[in-house]
Amino acid sequence: ALDRSRPARLGSGSRPLVAASMAGVTTTGVDAARERLTELGYEVLVFHVSGTGGRTLEKLAGQGIFAGVLDLTLSELADDLCGGILTAGPDRLSAAGRAGIPQVVSLGALDMVKFGPLETLPERARYRRVRVHNPSITVIRTTGSECAELGRRVAAKLRVATGPTAVCVPLRGLSTLGAPGGPYHDPDADGALFSALREGLRGSAARLYDYDTHINDPAFGRAAADRLHAMIGAVSAAA
Repeated sequence: ALDRSRPARLGSGSRPLVAASMAGVTTTGVDAARERLTELGYEVLVFHVSGTGGRTLEKLAGQGIFAGVLDLTLSELADDLCGGILTAGPDRLSAAGRAGIPQVVSLGALDMVKFGPLETLPERARYRRVRVHNPSITVIRTTGSECAELGRRVAAKLRVATGPTAVCVPLRGLSTLGAPGGPYHDPDADGALFSALREGLRGSAARLYDYDTHINDPAFGRAAADRLHAMIGAVSAAA
């Protein structure tokens, strides 16, 4: 078990260290959270969810160097489910829970799966909602059934967490593409994700909070940061 009598610190005399996950399509929300956590006295280490980034976050969380984890971007789980190229493997979103680290989780970028250049897109994906993100990355929109499975997978990971766990749900969209008016805005698919997540967390210690906003609203990022701060403070006070 980790020693929670003192918050994890980056080094002697340094500020408590918090991990945050980010993608290009969740940058605005995560930046707002990072700025708020910095105001509150934390050092924030941002991991880009590129596969390598998620694996590194998991490894370091397992070593207990973080006071808390702000895991707002989970697109690596969508890639793992759907055969995308930026998966971090099936153990993504597990280490903080095993280590008992306070974690605030959101569902950022679960509305998409990332593949390589357009010409490499698998045949099975060519008839989906395809968008060329840049010359190296092509994305497809996750379907309602895929979103439901992702909700079940996220819930299964979080319901066994041994530390304080909260899920912040941005009801109006999970990315810049999925916000109202965006090409991946799909309330039905998102609703399947939310419903499966709620059902999977029923009866667990994980808390779920709905926000009537999209993930890149700065108010959402600040609220998630404040919630993590409160959870870290409660753990420190109880130690």
